[in-house]
Amino acid sequence: MSDPDRPGRAASGSARCAQRGVSIIELMVGLVVAMLVSLAAAGSAVVFTASQRQGMAIGGVGVNTATTLAGIKNDIAQAGLGFFGDSTYLCDRLALSVGAAVLVDGAPFTPVALTAEAAGDRIDIVYAERIESGANVLLRTSSNGAGAQTLSLLPAAVDQAVLLAPATPGTPCLVRTVTAVTASTETTPQVLDFGAGGEYNDGVFSAAPAFAERDRVALLGDLQWNRYRRTGNTLVLERPLLPGAPAVVLARNVIGLRAQYGLAAAGGTTLEAWQSPAGAFAALAAADLPRVRALRIGLVARSPQRQKPDAGGVCDASLAKPQLFGAVVEPDVPDWQCYRYRTTVVVVPLRNLVLGLSS
Repeated sequence: MSDPDRPGRAASGSARCAQRGVSIIELMVGLVVAMLVSLAAAGSAVVFTASQRQGMAIGGVGVNTATTLAGIKNDIAQAGLGFFGDSTYLCDRLALSVGAAVLVDGAPFTPVALTAEAAGDRIDIVYAERIESGANVLLRTSSNGAGAQTLSLLPAAVDQAVLLAPATPGTPCLVRTVTAVTASTETTPQVLDFGAGGEYNDGVFSAAPAFAERDRVALLGDLQWNRYRRTGNTLVLERPLLPGAPAVVLARNVIGLRAQYGLAAAGGTTLEAWQSPAGAFAALAAADLPRVRALRIGLVARSPQRQKPDAGGVCDASLAKPQLFGAVVEPDVPDWQCYRYRTTVVVVPLRNLVLGLSS
């Protein structure tokens, strides 16, 4: 009598014997395949990481330049505050000192000025900080700059700056610091003293400005003078009113900084053209100040991350040199194609100039 289960058990045992382990050839094939997959994954990871670094670098440059220009825009928008009154600009020249150091000795002056330099355009802006800056009153008597008697109340306090201005252009405006205030009474005028030791009182000018009765005194409060320029590949902020103070670094890897005046036609109000600080506008004249409506500022920054060349040694991160206002900006590296560049432009309306000169 036969056992029906025996053939099945024999077949099952044979299957188990056939499935036991792998051959050395199969093992070697598996190892080679795994190695190839690992190498491919590692190469992809390297390429992805390099691309990610480049993307993060240029993204960081974009954020930094945009933030920097936003701050500059807000600062420049204040230009001219305190230097206009009754729709008149009288300070075509200025006398300004800090301590004993004379910064401006009766030279031509505008509260916003662009200067072409080898490293790029320089931007100078001057303004008063207080919102009531520009409020002005008439002088009751003449003044030699040591004090002022006013015909009406000027809300000035000790340590605040004021601006003495002529009734008609000619005499340079003079910045003074109030060291004492004598309040007016029913029979006596308000008196402002500009004594020795005041921040803007101790400079000796080649021709000391003098002011006549019914010339003006304007409240400045706290005077600001900020200068933006490119030093090497760094965009910096300088403060001429703080002699000896180090420049503040705003952005690095900046290869281009240019600025232009936005001009209206003579006697007009609509912005019609952009003018670089060159030719007749190399130095902005007070007579041209009423035409200025805005500033346009452009900045080009280079990514600090260099792209790796391809197998042929060629970089294609950039195919053309960057431009600002239609002019090429020369990169600061010979292998400029291996870097990416970010160009940012802002337009700043000069509302204090427009409002100060509007009738």
